[in-house]
Amino acid sequence: MRDDLRVPETLRINERLSLPIEEVLIRASRSSGPGGQHANVTSSRIEVVFDVRASATLDDWQRDRILERLGPTVTAVAQETRSQRRNRDAALERLAERLAGALVVQRSRRATKPSRGAKERRLQAKRRTSGNKAGRRKPSHDD
Repeated sequence: MRDDLRVPETLRINERLSLPIEEVLIRASRSSGPGGQHANVTSSRIEVVFDVRASATLDDWQRDRILERLGPTVTAVAQETRSQRRNRDAALERLAERLAGALVVQRSRRATKPSRGAKERRLQAKRRTSGNKAGRRKPSHDD
């Protein structure tokens, strides 16, 4: 087998997690859409499926986090190119991005108050707007 057709041994998710490629199911099927005769005879559409519960690589926290955010199976599909290898690489990359996104923990938001200067600027802007609108009004009959 040529080196450029070989599937990588691991799928790098982030700096601390790499999945063995054996834990990812890779399926090929016929691609939909245009492509002429080529699309009718090649299986260039790639679907990669990762079973979260069956993974021996994930620790309990990672497994729970992915299950909560993405569910028990995570799937990625690629069928953009005529090349099965490029579609496989794209699908594996999409799977890695989805898993990495599920493992990211957002920083908690710290509540803040507007500064005194910000309050004053807001009130000045309100006064300016009020003055502009007052200047657009028709004069009253008393004037």
